[in-house]
Amino acid sequence: MSDVPQTDVSRPSALPTAKLLQRPTQPLVDQNSNEYLDGIEEEWNKKVDVEIETLVDGMADIVSLASIGDKDKFRIAQEAFQAQCRAESMIRAAHSLMSTIHSMKLLLLLSDETQIAKRRDAELRNVQAEKGDAQKKVAALLDELLCSQRDDGASGREGQEDAMQTT
Repeated sequence: MSDVPQTDVSRPSALPTAKLLQRPTQPLVDQNSNEYLDGIEEEWNKKVDVEIETLVDGMADIVSLASIGDKDKFRIAQEAFQAQCRAESMIRAAHSLMSTIHSMKLLLLLSDETQIAKRRDAELRNVQAEKGDAQKKVAALLDELLCSQRDDGASGREGQEDAMQTT
């Protein structure tokens, strides 16, 4: 009774050695953050461009369907159906744009506040440095202007004193 029971089912003795769907092992991030963000921005721009193009094309098609002329009932029904289809595609595009705008608002509201604060602080430092440079330039120009006026005033007084002594 220690024998293994005989069945019709095959029992594999080892795991298969096939290597299906091998992918090369590359790092997941091949680009720096600026390139990544530029790519995402480009994707958002393409989505917005496609939706706006859909809206513009739909409006142009609806206007072209609204031609006045002799039409039979079939032609009127066909144009009504086409106008309805264009209007529905325009509504989908408008909803998509609204969804995109909502997503952008959320990204702005929930974005990394520390990064925003760092950029704001860096800009503040740059502006303060520019302000300090401008103040130094103004002070130098003012000193130069005052020194030249003193020199002009002193030479004018000396000429007056010389004229008084000779008389």
